[in-house]
This record gives sequence, structure tokens and C-alpha cells, in this order.
Amino acid sequence: MRLFIAVELPQAVREVLIAGLGRLKGDQPPARWVRVEGMHLTLKFLGEQPEEIIEGLDRTVPPSLAPLAPVGVRLGGGGFFPHDRRPRVAWVGGEAAGLESLAGAVEEAAASLGVPREPRPFSLHLTLARLEHPWGVKAVEHFLVQVGKWRFPEFTAREVVLFRSELGPAGATYAALRRWPAGSRAGGGDGT
Repeated sequence: MRLFIAVELPQAVREVLIAGLGRLKGDQPPARWVRVEGMHLTLKFLGEQPEEIIEGLDRTVPPSLAPLAPVGVRLGGGGFFPHDRRPRVAWVGGEAAGLESLAGAVEEAAASLGVPREPRPFSLHLTLARLEHPWGVKAVEHFLVQVGKWRFPEFTAREVVLFRSELGPAGATYAALRRWPAGSRAGGGDGT
């Protein structure tokens, strides 16, 4: 199974994305735009894993999250990976004091089960598009200005979600397999 752990986006955030992307897609050069229903804030990509890893994650993730409080998240502003002079991925950024700690706890829990550590530091971002050909300066500037106008409601990340990703002809579809709360001393996962 192809797995990752992420924070889900509330519907109010998705509505801002739907409206903003609806306008932006027509103004920009070609790109592979991410479907809004599939957007999430990835904390840890686990890759292809055997089904048995879910039991291990049920044992390791909840105790790692238990001492950590839920995190307020405010999305806003845009950018590019690796940078705006050679854009390959367009994203929305944001601020979320404490989200890095949730990502670190998930990273440690997964590493204890033999999942390789991510070599790059955690970076809060929401991927909007993958660029097959880098955009020019005007397109980059237009993207940054337009995304900078989007006003997202703040939300609280109270849990992390283990997702299974299945690749199909229409793109990836995601199924939530487990939800683990932050700040819960009791721990334990629930199947969904």
C-alpha cells in the first residue's frame, strides 16, 4: 500500500482553494493542477508499505502525539520549489506554530518501524500544481500576486490522518485508514 500521514483541510479552506484556483487556472501556463478534494498538508510520506505497518503505526504514533497540543494553522501566500527562478512545484504556504513538532513526532514513530527518514526539513506547504515546463517571470509574478490575495480561515489541526493513496487514470484517490488525535493522553487509533 502507498501510504502517507497528513492533516486534512476543513471545507472552508477548500472553498477558498476552489474559488481561487478556478480563476487562476485560466490565467496561467499549462500545469498539472492538484484536485482540491485531494489536497492535504503532508507530514510524512511513507511510500509503499506492507499492510502490517498499520499495526505498528497504531502502537507508535498515538503516544508520540499525546504530549503535543493541537495546532492552529493559517494558510496564505505562495511560492515555488525549488525556487521562483526555476519553478517546478507551485504551492500555498502558511504559518502553524507546532506543526513541525507534529511532523517530527510522526517522523520518529515511522522511523522506529524502519521507514527511512525524510532528508529535507519539514516545510509547511500545500501543493497546487506541478509544472512540466517552468513558468516565465510574468506567470510566476502573476501567481504570487493572485495567491497572495486569497484569504483562508484559520483552523486547528487536532488530528493526523493515515491515508492510502491509489493511483488511477484520473489521478490519485485517497482513503483515510486511521485518525490519531494530538494531545490525547489515552492514545490509540480508530479504524475508519
